[in-house]
Amino acid sequence: MSRSLVALALTLPLLAGTPVFAQEVDMRPKIEVLGEGEARISPDMAVVSLAVLKEAPSAREAMDQNNSAMASVIAALKEEGIEAKDLQTGGLSISPQWVYPDNRNGEEKPRITGYQVTNSLTVRVRDLKKVGNVIDRAVSLGVNQGGNIVFTNDNPTETMNEARKSAVEDAMAKAKTLAAAAGVELGSVLRITESGGMPAPMPMMKAVRAQGMVAEAGVPIEAGENTYTVNVNVIFELVQKDDK
Repeated sequence: MSRSLVALALTLPLLAGTPVFAQEVDMRPKIEVLGEGEARISPDMAVVSLAVLKEAPSAREAMDQNNSAMASVIAALKEEGIEAKDLQTGGLSISPQWVYPDNRNGEEKPRITGYQVTNSLTVRVRDLKKVGNVIDRAVSLGVNQGGNIVFTNDNPTETMNEARKSAVEDAMAKAKTLAAAAGVELGSVLRITESGGMPAPMPMMKAVRAQGMVAEAGVPIEAGENTYTVNVNVIFELVQKDDK
């Protein structure tokens, strides 16, 4: 018999034995439970969406008006202490304004009557006491769309870890209850997987002051709390009480 045939003969039994071992591992009695944990923290940052919309007979004129207004808004926000890294253009659009004539014979074609330019800005406000004044100043200087606010946290790591611990504890408690009811005991943890981690959605508001109005006071803002939720799937090995 050649060397290659001998090597093949020795290898095949080993390969054949592998699935049997894997099947024995999978046959172990086990239980899978879902644990949920929550942790709450006050937000320390607000993300505000603002936009300037301008209309004019020509695209150039609409763009110039929009650029002037947005430049004033950005300058005012920096005066309020907003750093350049916390200002980000969200989008710029130039749209023709069409008029569609109501005629049945189709002799008169649709025509452009002007142009609309919208420039949006995302602002991260790290001092929540300034959120109301930021919105008021922006509206007074030309912002006439947006005003959506999302309260968040710059670094929720510790809060997330608290939620993780709570989720695992919840899974352990559920697993112990189920195992006791079944007359078995928990063995080793075979696997843990995590999902979730997003804060519950916070209410959003709109800036409703008309363009050109000067606010007497800042927009009233209540930040509330953020809730971070983590879900974990935990698989435990089950042990018969007589086997211990």
